[in-house]
Amino acid sequence: MLSPKILTEDNFADGLNFLISRDSDLAEIFTRFGTPPLWVREPGFSTLIQIILEQQVSLASAKAVYTRLQAAISPITPELFLQLDDVEIKQIGFSRQKTLYARTLAQSIIAGQLDLSSLSTMDDEEVRTVLKKLKGIGDWTVDIYLMMALRRSDSLPKGDLGLILAIQKVKRLEHRPSSAEIELIAEIWRPWRAVATRLLWHYYLSERQSRIIQRGFKSQRQSPEG
Repeated sequence: MLSPKILTEDNFADGLNFLISRDSDLAEIFTRFGTPPLWVREPGFSTLIQIILEQQVSLASAKAVYTRLQAAISPITPELFLQLDDVEIKQIGFSRQKTLYARTLAQSIIAGQLDLSSLSTMDDEEVRTVLKKLKGIGDWTVDIYLMMALRRSDSLPKGDLGLILAIQKVKRLEHRPSSAEIELIAEIWRPWRAVATRLLWHYYLSERQSRIIQRGFKSQRQSPEG
């Protein structure tokens, strides 16, 4: 069976059925929490900027910075981004390092060194080679862009903390799995590893939300009556 390049609503369901039949732990997640969101983003400069902002920080803090960027420039294009000076970018919330990464990306596009539209015709490893030439773009950023913007069915963000923690819990591991261990575990998920990732993210987020609700309920129970 050939891996479909682009995930759609229709083949996403096919991928879930395949995974449920191959992995009983994923089947249990599906039974408990149902179908995960497809979680897609528009391919292009603004999405890459958003993913860069999400590197090694919480999604909530990255979203806050991205929202301030949207308020400062609209649309988010390389040309408009480069019009922002150091003070403006700092006020938006970019670190010095991520300012460098974002400016390098914008300059590469304007100079014609990077054509993001051409990535859709490349296979996953070609996309990885092209994007990793840019400072500040590593495997995690490429994997997320492949998954969410290019909708590749078999992308596996091995370095994603949410995925790592979900696999540790679901597979009942004593330690956080390494990238090599995740590769081995995920071998039976091919050619739908991006669907498995979404299912595990769904589990991770659902479990975390449940714990938050339980802590809130416990706090209310323990609070003295007014």
